[in-house]
Amino acid sequence: MRINPLKQHQQPIINGWLAIPSSYSAEIVGHQGYDSVTVDMQHGMIDFASALTMLQALSSTPATPIARVSHNDGALIMQLLDAGAYGIICPMVSTADEARRFVSACRYPPLGNRSFGPARALLYGGKDYPQHANEQILTLAMIETRDGLKNLDAILDVEGLDGIFIGPNDLSLTLTGTASAESQHPEMLEAVDHVLKRTQAANKIAGIFCTSGQAAADRIAQGFTLVTPANDVMQLSQAGREAVARARGNVLPARSGSGY
Repeated sequence: MRINPLKQHQQPIINGWLAIPSSYSAEIVGHQGYDSVTVDMQHGMIDFASALTMLQALSSTPATPIARVSHNDGALIMQLLDAGAYGIICPMVSTADEARRFVSACRYPPLGNRSFGPARALLYGGKDYPQHANEQILTLAMIETRDGLKNLDAILDVEGLDGIFIGPNDLSLTLTGTASAESQHPEMLEAVDHVLKRTQAANKIAGIFCTSGQAAADRIAQGFTLVTPANDVMQLSQAGREAVARARGNVLPARSGSGY
């Protein structure tokens, strides 16, 4: 089976993020030097048919293809794995039971309840995919709620969970009433630091969505081991604003965008 480099503890991991349903843009992003690229089926405008073509396009690039599901749904998780995703990010994981249900959908028996039918995963992973998928598929649970923070240690203790991915907008909205990926609110800063330290102590991947390359570099310096420096929509918007401003001879607009 094709080895999943994200599981080899070669860190930090720089993760691209796709919200636009396009195999062409997926292929372009996959060639830009990212270690992995996420197909976002939660807040991206992407259905399964589009996700399939995007995973196929990413297979032609050096980036490891992963996906974020819209919710903790075993059928969707299994479908994306069968389509060739080498990792799953699951949103809104707030309890250990939810984390166990998520991980179980990613693992064949006896370690989980993933149904057998690897389909395209055999083409990407190799003929021996079924024998090694349990060890190679990456599982990341998103912490975005007060309950998730309260139950963090129990979530981290779930066997087979590879790491935590902070959804900063939802976490900020929950804690402060305002969605801000770069919130400086004391409660938000404390929560992010707490998740980072507990995840480090568990020797698992600590990931977070960021709004720019610089923000991602700052998170790496802070100790995060997987960072997403904005998504394709944010990067396209910023590049367009800068191009128009330069063409008009105007002062460049301030960066804006939201991490999700």
